[in-house]
Amino acid sequence: MLVAAAVCPCPPLLVPEVAAGAAPELDALRAACLDAVAVLAAARPDRLVVIGPAAAPGPHPQGAAGSFRGFGVDVDVRLGRGEPAGERVLPQSLAVAAWLLGRTSWSTAPVEGLGVDEPLDTARCLETGRELAAGAERVAVLAMGDGSACRTLKAPGYLDDRAAAFDAGAARALGSADTSALAALDPELAREVKAAGRASWQVLAGAAEGAGLAGELLYDDAPYGVGYFVASWS
Repeated sequence: MLVAAAVCPCPPLLVPEVAAGAAPELDALRAACLDAVAVLAAARPDRLVVIGPAAAPGPHPQGAAGSFRGFGVDVDVRLGRGEPAGERVLPQSLAVAAWLLGRTSWSTAPVEGLGVDEPLDTARCLETGRELAAGAERVAVLAMGDGSACRTLKAPGYLDDRAAAFDAGAARALGSADTSALAALDPELAREVKAAGRASWQVLAGAAEGAGLAGELLYDDAPYGVGYFVASWS
C-alpha cells in the first residue's frame, strides 16, 4: 500500500555543479524538493520506488549508476545505497532523483527506479501504479517530472497559450493529491505542451487510488518557461 509520495521536477539544473553561476536561481526549488523527500523518510516505508520519464523505459535496481558528465561536470550518482548494480545507466530523471536522495543521505528503505515512456497511455500508467502499490508492503513513491515547457517565448518549446492552463490544472491536482484529476490529464495535450511529467504523475495516481493521502503543494513556478512543481503526499 502507498503510505507517502513526493513529486519533484527533474531538470539537471537542480544539480548546482550543472547550473554553475545560475545555481542560486533554483535554491528555493532545491529546498522544496529536499523537504518533500524528508516527508517520504518520515513515513518509514519498506520500499521507495522512484519513477521518471525515460527514452528507454524499464526498471533500475538499487545501486544503479548515473552521471552528469554529459553536462561537463564530474558528478556521478547511485540510486540508493549498496553495491553498484545493473548495467543500464540511469536516465536523467532518475539521476536527478538519485542526487536528491544523496543530498538527504537516504537510508530509510531500499530504493528501486522505474523509467516510464512519456507516450505511455493513461490506462497503462494507472495499472502500473496499482501494481507498484499492491500488497501489504509499505511503499513510498518519488515521482519525477516537469510540467509544460511552453510557458514563455524563450521556453524550450516556445510559447503555447494552452500551457499555463495545463500547468495550473496539474498543480491543483498534485497539491490536493487528486488522483481522478491526474488520471484525467490529456496525454495528447501534455505531449503538445511538452509536459514530460504526465506519465509519472499518472503512475502515481494509480498507486495512490484509495490510499487516502492528503497533498501539499510546496513549489509552483516556471523559471526558464518550464513548469516545475513540488508536492508532498502523506
